[in-house]
Amino acid sequence: MSCSPFFRRLLHNLTLRVLAAIACGVLLGHFAPDTAIRMEPLGKWFIELIKLFIGPIIFLTIVTGISGMSDLKKAGRIGIKSLLYFEIVTTLALTIGIAVAYLLQPGHIDRQQLSIQDASRYTLQPDAGFDWLDFLSSNFTLQVLCLALLTGILLHYSKSRFRINQVLNSISHYVFKALKYVMYLAPIGAFGGMAYTIGKFGLHTLVPLAKLMGSVYLTMFLFIVLILGSILAYYGMSLWTLLKKIKEELLLVLATSSSESALPSVMKKLEDMGCSKPVVGLVIPTGYSFNLDGTSIYLSMSVIFLAQLYGVPLSMSELLTIIGILMITSKGAAGVTGSGFVVLASTLATLHKIPLEGLAFLLGIDKFMSEARALTNLIGNSVATLVIAKSEKEFIDPRSDFDGIAPYY
Repeated sequence: MSCSPFFRRLLHNLTLRVLAAIACGVLLGHFAPDTAIRMEPLGKWFIELIKLFIGPIIFLTIVTGISGMSDLKKAGRIGIKSLLYFEIVTTLALTIGIAVAYLLQPGHIDRQQLSIQDASRYTLQPDAGFDWLDFLSSNFTLQVLCLALLTGILLHYSKSRFRINQVLNSISHYVFKALKYVMYLAPIGAFGGMAYTIGKFGLHTLVPLAKLMGSVYLTMFLFIVLILGSILAYYGMSLWTLLKKIKEELLLVLATSSSESALPSVMKKLEDMGCSKPVVGLVIPTGYSFNLDGTSIYLSMSVIFLAQLYGVPLSMSELLTIIGILMITSKGAAGVTGSGFVVLASTLATLHKIPLEGLAFLLGIDKFMSEARALTNLIGNSVATLVIAKSEKEFIDPRSDFDGIAPYY
């Protein structure tokens, strides 16, 4: 007996399989929460498995890209331009988050309606500020990036660089091939991640803080469509085309709440879309630490939310101080689940005005908002890569490789 067309598509389409897994996870979490909570290892193990590919892919992409460049000055220019772009867009995201929070006023609600969870682990060291040394020493992605840059530069001046590059390209081919097979497990990871989230926190936790969640999701949606979409349009590119190309990665991030789960495969897709290896290798890993648009929006809106919740007035100078603090502390949230909440705690501790115990109100919905943060971060870094590649003339017209897809030029 043959399968129906729908089930044949489901069996062969990764997007549909992940989407079906997410739906099953939501249902299990809602109707059998105790069983759903036990599914947590499925999501965690899948993310840890994907993380094994992050180091090798970043290293191989950057080394082969840098060593193969005819002009190393261009690599330096790409790096500087990327950091400048990151700061401009991140500052814009912070400003938009504050502006929308003041417009929608999500914190003007009755505190008595909110459930309070223990936030003591985030408030034990209220005077702890942002530590750049700790940030750099504990950031595996940046460590691999620096090592790859150094190796690529040394290899560039080696007489054997072409032969070594051939070997590295061959290794890269097999690494990506292995990643392709691992991605077949994505539905399992998506199911485990979503089932645990719904089973642990429950859909009922969304009701009291629905206005804040709605405000955050709406702001991120508008930021993606209006700001990032306009940036792409300025360079003659389509946001919709980008979203279609990375739809599997978006669903995976939605289920796991971690943008790291999509890093290896999105790097490959951006190369396939026309971005050169040096640009992908430099922009994506750096962006995962310095270009967190979604996290910036969440942090700025959460600070204003808590200020409104406690009736704390903020002057213009204090708002500018908040933006300045968040420009630094947001760099500590490198796409890892829950990191945004830790950074929020350190930001409030640095500000010394908004009560730290307000963090307890956000614990119940932080997991749900981490999905929006991770999605926006992923899209923001993908847009940054396309923009830098186009502006540096390191972008190849994909029309000859992808039939039926709208060209970027």
